[in-house]
Parts: sequence; structure tokens; C-alpha cells
Amino acid sequence: MQRAFFVFWLSFLFFFSATVSRAGDFLPEYFSAQDINDRFNKNLTLKAGSFETELSESQIREWIKEKTDLSYSREYMSEIENTHFCQYKKSMLCALTFLQKNTNHIKKISRVSLDAGLIADFLNDLARTTNTDPQNAKLQIENEKVSVFSMNQNGVRLNKEKSLQIILNYFQKNDASHELKLATDEIIPEITLDSIDKLGIKSLIGEGISNFAGSPKNRIFNIKIATSRFNGILIKPGEEFSFVKILGEVDGEHGYLPELVIKRDKTEPEFGGGICQVSTTAFRAAIMSGLEITARRNHAYPVRYYNPQGMDATVYVPKPDLRFKNNTPGYILIQTKIEGTQLIFDFFGTNDGRKISITGPKITESNPDGSMKTTFTQEVFDASGNKFINDTFNSVYDSPNKYPHPGEILTQKPSGWSNKEWKKYKKEHNL
Repeated sequence: MQRAFFVFWLSFLFFFSATVSRAGDFLPEYFSAQDINDRFNKNLTLKAGSFETELSESQIREWIKEKTDLSYSREYMSEIENTHFCQYKKSMLCALTFLQKNTNHIKKISRVSLDAGLIADFLNDLARTTNTDPQNAKLQIENEKVSVFSMNQNGVRLNKEKSLQIILNYFQKNDASHELKLATDEIIPEITLDSIDKLGIKSLIGEGISNFAGSPKNRIFNIKIATSRFNGILIKPGEEFSFVKILGEVDGEHGYLPELVIKRDKTEPEFGGGICQVSTTAFRAAIMSGLEITARRNHAYPVRYYNPQGMDATVYVPKPDLRFKNNTPGYILIQTKIEGTQLIFDFFGTNDGRKISITGPKITESNPDGSMKTTFTQEVFDASGNKFINDTFNSVYDSPNKYPHPGEILTQKPSGWSNKEWKKYKKEHNL
């Protein structure tokens, strides 16, 4: 796959500027036709950081033979008179094949040049393949001390400006080397083994707990997969945490199994069912840590896994999301664990003397159909007793009857449905 990538782009890298000479004279600007053939009749090793691939002239020509429909007639040559080959998406290597098979046309080529713009395009695509992000060290708490359980790794960035000049010099100076090494820069991660003492992670500042007892095996499996994404995550001072961003893709390729989720007007199996157990637990830890909640939504109807009702947080990629801001003076380290059927999120950081007061949650309205309303408040005071957060979280839950499980039928009109939609549904289901 890597070799094919480079063959493809190298075959579009070098383009001719070609004109037909009226006097039949051969006036090379950079190379003669023989120069071109000499430079490509050898193997070439292309390196970018730790990536390396070797391309031979025969491999490139074989690719051209298989992948490109070439036409090298006299009519074609006259068609491109006074124009650039790049306008017709024909590579320099394609042109080389033409020169070898049609020697009687060689003297009609009066100029051969490199197109720096196309080389820059090649480098942009190459960067997307070779660039790697730096990886922060992942931390854990052992014996009330911070330790490393995953070492930091440096990242790599292709230096496109320097690499462009390296490629131009290679061909313009007829470099005899069979290796073309491009320029890369090393990127140092923010969190390294040496920087642990500067993070301010000293003590437990908040904990969130939920219970998933009675969950089916697929749901438990998904909870464990999603929970592992958050263990060891660091949140910088002032940074806004996004649950969805850290969670990433939710599908079978990323290890999830189908399980029930609430989606629009029904409850149905989908990859990742149960992830809201994780977001709910993270929400509770943020509340208990006195953090500023910037985005949270309750579930469509009460779910028994999230008792007490009113302190849940639903998520779905890309939204709704759970977001909160680290308003403490140091980094926050997230530690996750499962004990029996309890899921626990511990937030470790700097104790700045704040006091957190939670009132509720309490049910303000409860109906026979299972719908309800709840509320709770979060008050946070600094070390001097000044209140700097006073948030109220109201939740409105529909009746579960409006979101049937597989095989069930709606008995009440879902919120958001028009009377016409509801009438049609009842007629279809003989209600």
C-alpha cells in the first residue's frame, strides 16, 4: 500500500513544459532527453522520518503500463504544442516512456523543467501519511503518588519547505546518490516523564459513581471499551473537556458491539449502546470536583442505570456532547475503574481550598406514564468563602412508552411528532 502511494505521486511529480521547435533544433533548458533517461534508470530510495520505500525504474514503468491509458501519436504531440503536460495529467515518467518508444520525436522537445507547485502538492499529501502527533505520557496514581504507566513519544512533522528544496536540488544537480532523504522535524509532547512534578496533581478533588447492575453483556462490554478511552487523560488548566472528542469513533471497527440506544422516537440496537453510563459517571465527577459544566443534556426518558434520576448525561457522536472546563490552578488527571457493577471516575489535581455544595437531585414532577421532572443545584465556593458557581440543572423526561424497544409499539405521541404523523402511525398499527 505504501509503495503504491509513492509510485502514484512520484508519477505525477515531475512535469514537462514542452514546445515544438520550428527549426528542429534541440535546446535543453535543464536536461536533455538522454539526461532524463539516465536519471530515472536507477533505483531510488525515498525516506521521510522513519518511513522508507524503494522504487525502481521498472516498478514505476510497470505501474504506468497497468494504470495509465497512454496515447503517443503524432496527433497527440501536435495537440500539446505550446502547452504544459500537467494540463493533461501526464507525468514526466509517462513522457519518458514516450521518448524511449518514439525516438523520432525526441528532437521536437525543446524544454524540460520541474514544476515546484506540483512537487509541493505531492509533499502535502506525503505529510498526511508520514506526520505523527506527539503522545503525552499517561499517568496513574499509585500509593497516593503520580507515576507513569505509558511513556511519552515524540511526534514527527515533514518539513515541506526544506524537502521541496531537497527534491529540486536532487534532480537539477544530477545527484548520483540512490537515496533521497527528506527533511523532518521532531515534535516534543507537552507531558513527559520530566514534567510530572510541574502538573500540580496532588490529591483527589472529586469522584463520580454509577451502577450498571442488570446490564446485558454487550452493554457491559461497551462500557469497558469506552471507559478505557478516558483512563489517564489529562486536562490542562483552563481547558474545556469534550467527552465526544476523546471518545472518538463509535463503531464495530473500534471494538464496540450492538446494544440498545435511544434514538429519535425509538429504542434500538446500535454500536456503542451503554456509553452514556460512562458520560454520566464523568459528569458526576465533574460536578463533585466543582468544575464549570458548559454542555450537558439529560436522556429522553428515565433510565434505571442512572439512578438517582436527574444526574445523567447523554452523548451521541457528534452531538449532544458533555463538556466542562478545568477551572482549577493545576492539571486534572482522570482515573477510571470498575468495581463489581460500579463504574468510578476519580479526578486528581490541585486542592485550592474550594468547597462544593450539591442540593438534590429531587423529583419535582412524577406521572403515572413514567415521565418526570427533576432538579439539582451545584454551588462552588473558593477558599475565602466566595461563591463563583451557582448552577441549576433541570431535567425533563418523557414517558418511556414513547420510545418502544424492538418489537414494541408506541402508545403515546412522541414529543416532536405532528398530529398528522401520530395519526398516520396509529392507523398503520391499528391503534
